[in-house]
Amino acid sequence: REVLKLLAEGYTNKDIAEFLHISVKTVEKHRANLIGKLDLHNIAQLTAFAIENGLVEMKK
Repeated sequence: REVLKLLAEGYTNKDIAEFLHISVKTVEKHRANLIGKLDLHNIAQLTAFAIENGLVEMKK
């Protein structure tokens, strides 16, 4: 959930890895798993999913 939130907020894999104290490869794997399990195809759809489900707020 934390990786999804940070991805949707626009952070890079490297930023997320440093923030959560995990490897970039782990972030990439989490992203791939999220996209696969949610049957999405890209980060834009993942971001839309996060917004629709209240994990992040749309910036104005």
